[in-house]
Amino acid sequence: MSFEAAVHAKAVRLDSLALKMTTASGSGHPTTALSLGHIVTSLMYQAMRWIPEDPGLVTSDRLVLSEGHAVPIVYAAFADLGAMIGKPGQMRPCTVEDLDHFRESDSPLDGHPNPKEGIAFFDAATGSLGQGLSVAAGLALAARNDEIDQRIYCIIGDGESREGQIWEAVDFIMDYGLTNVLPIINCNGLGQASTVSEQQSPERIAAKLEAAGITARMIDGHDPVQIRDALDAFADGPTSPMAIIARTVKGWGVPSMQGGGWHGKPATGEQLPNVLQELAATGAKLTGSLGADTLTIHPPASTTRPAAEVSTPMSLPEAADRWDMRAMIQTGKLSTRKAYGLGLRALGHTDSRVWALDADTRNSTFADWFAQDADLSSRFAECRIAEQNMISVGAGLAAAGKVPFCSTFGKFLTRAYDQIEMAMNSGANLKVVGSHTGISLAADGPSQMALPDVAWFRSLGSIKGHSGGPGCWTLHPSDAYAAYRLTQLMAEYDGLCSMRVHRPDVEFLYNEDTQFEFGDMEVLVQGRDLLIVSAGFMVHECNKALDGLDAIGIDVSLVDCYSLPLNEDKLLDLANANEGNVLVVEDNYGGGLFSAVAEACVKAGDGFTVEPLHVRRIPKSARSEASILEQCGLTHTDIVSRAAEVLGVANRESVKL
Repeated sequence: MSFEAAVHAKAVRLDSLALKMTTASGSGHPTTALSLGHIVTSLMYQAMRWIPEDPGLVTSDRLVLSEGHAVPIVYAAFADLGAMIGKPGQMRPCTVEDLDHFRESDSPLDGHPNPKEGIAFFDAATGSLGQGLSVAAGLALAARNDEIDQRIYCIIGDGESREGQIWEAVDFIMDYGLTNVLPIINCNGLGQASTVSEQQSPERIAAKLEAAGITARMIDGHDPVQIRDALDAFADGPTSPMAIIARTVKGWGVPSMQGGGWHGKPATGEQLPNVLQELAATGAKLTGSLGADTLTIHPPASTTRPAAEVSTPMSLPEAADRWDMRAMIQTGKLSTRKAYGLGLRALGHTDSRVWALDADTRNSTFADWFAQDADLSSRFAECRIAEQNMISVGAGLAAAGKVPFCSTFGKFLTRAYDQIEMAMNSGANLKVVGSHTGISLAADGPSQMALPDVAWFRSLGSIKGHSGGPGCWTLHPSDAYAAYRLTQLMAEYDGLCSMRVHRPDVEFLYNEDTQFEFGDMEVLVQGRDLLIVSAGFMVHECNKALDGLDAIGIDVSLVDCYSLPLNEDKLLDLANANEGNVLVVEDNYGGGLFSAVAEACVKAGDGFTVEPLHVRRIPKSARSEASILEQCGLTHTDIVSRAAEVLGVANRESVKL
């Protein structure tokens, strides 16, 4: 059999399996899968260096299926090859019978790529379109840093290429000269609802890539020789980044399933025999008399990455001494963002897995201290004003065994919520740090303030993640010692973490002997009348309120709830010790810390009074922290007044306001 006939025959085999599995499921995207039959065959049976018996081997060439709904064609290859599927400790060869269970609740063959559900071949959960090329770029960056010969392939839909993140990734690939990543654009001309825009035609996509500096090679995506030659050109090591633009047919080989109206629609049971017959007839015209299969899968060039080097973390004073910052500590005040920057730099020196990524804010987040360190700069990636790409690049780095810290203003992370959630779904060991959170930055106004972020990140913590802990830990340190130590704890934890840090310098509340743990809280003052729960910058304002509260006869407990999900038992014990009266103070919108406390109290079923004090208006800029707190009704005097209202102190004859 000729090479061309072998590829055609295998593609027809995989296409038929894709048709059968989607029919058995009653859902899926067979026509998109058919458009990729030849490309996936050429990749998985010839070009990629990988081991079907160990599909997750981190040194193998990687395939990121950004066009995640096309996954049946990859599952078909797995069944044909007997590649291993299943979770660690339960892996077994994939069979054709497994395809009949595609999309079932207990099947590893999920509806879209999902590495944590049993397909280690994939590095990231995809299907929310536009993210895969960024993940591929992260994998490519890690491979180059580790000096391993690894090629990263990424299949992208033509309609998907309209997503802005694709072009963020293209810019990033050019910025870093990543010649080991190959975007393959599947140009079948059809989206979900209709044809793609002329702006996503093969010619326009190629022109955009060429304008960015990427060499775009146009091919017939069903011509085995053209596919092979293009993949060989990439394997030969191009001097600059390249991409493949593949013209394909959605529903290739099955004329009755081509054209509009077939997206996401499998053949029904009655239609299946007819479409399989059409596909077989198409294959017969292309393969002639069948002979021995001439396709060969090659193993990866190496099987190991450089071993991680992890040593004992430095304390904050030790780090300050090492980099001549002791005077900064001796002032007794330091912003949590600076403490994060110092902690990140210290981690870089004690954990070789740690990377830092930033989005053109490193001089504000103080990731700059990592970036400008000659010993660490090779593990810093400047992602510029492209937060979505930054998060997905981080997910790619995490898939390669790195511990990426992604930082920018907390406000700008909101545009990357989808990417963060998809990273969580992937099981990515990702750390997200938002600076300038809450209202304390004052002068820049609400366009720079992260205000709904606590509520969103807290929701991710309400579910169980792949590592067994919460889907996401949300951390909100109130002083430098807390921020520094929580940065270290994030690196030690396997899974998604987010941390909010602030711009203003604040007084130290703790020291190097204070113990911090995820899910814990710190009791600063113990009283009996009212429990005040706060976090971050507002802990200091609550501290200021203590004298005023004492003056009106209110004996309060003040707790710094720096971690969500919170320790509900500890919180309830404190609430009960304060007659069930709770006031929650935070400088962000509702749905955050107050909601977490209120939910805990409701679940307990006891009689609690829980009142919120948070931002209740759209802020505007102000020239100082004091002014913005006054504008939003969150000063220490506001806290005293609200506490008095909660307890009805104004009605006590013995107490005068």
